[in-house]
Amino acid sequence: MTDQSYRFPRFFVTAPSPCPYLPDRTERKVFAELKGDEAQTMAEALGRIGFRRSQNVVYRPSCDGCQACISVRVPTASFTPSRSQKKLLARHGDLEVHACEPWATEEQWALMRRYLATRHPGGGMAAMDAHDFADMVEQSPIDTVLVEYREPARDGQMGRLVGCCLTDKQSDGLSMIYSFYDPELVGRAGLGSFIILDHITRAARAGLPHVYLGYWIRDCGRMAYKRNYRPVEALIGGQWRLLED
Repeated sequence: MTDQSYRFPRFFVTAPSPCPYLPDRTERKVFAELKGDEAQTMAEALGRIGFRRSQNVVYRPSCDGCQACISVRVPTASFTPSRSQKKLLARHGDLEVHACEPWATEEQWALMRRYLATRHPGGGMAAMDAHDFADMVEQSPIDTVLVEYREPARDGQMGRLVGCCLTDKQSDGLSMIYSFYDPELVGRAGLGSFIILDHITRAARAGLPHVYLGYWIRDCGRMAYKRNYRPVEALIGGQWRLLED
């Protein structure tokens, strides 16, 4: 059975709006709704050609005269952590990891607020409220988990929540939809990088070949970190290729 064995969705295009990543540019997206029994198959097939999921839709940039957004993924079998990444894995190796049903909690929302206020105070998600957060987590028609990272339990009490990642489970890997964490915890520097490394490690152990990291833009400093997980593959010209220096 090929990716074209299901009924293709109907696609729509958004109106142009200011690009949130590159100055003096506009963005436009093509998107389709995920629904019905074919939602999982459709999401995976479209993910392999550069689409990303947000709630019950998948989207991909379709900007006039610009192809800066490049989908990237890590091939788990060939990934080798650097010396600093090995230290990071050891530093946070005491964290307890739980793959939870995608159901938003007050504790998660409080962590999300701290993360946005510190890391993205003027970003597009700064105006998010509790209902928006619940929609982001809970509105998924496919196999999705919210991975929680907690400090060790003490005296029978669950440890403090320090990080989360909304993750789609696919037949060819894990797609990291959105991660957030407490950026100001003493002794917990590098939590965001650790969450990515943990996903790569767990996917490899499960025999899943890829971890999808979303879009990378060469000239956007905020996305430079995605080059740190090597080797990394990029979707260029419709083909997944190793991203060279």
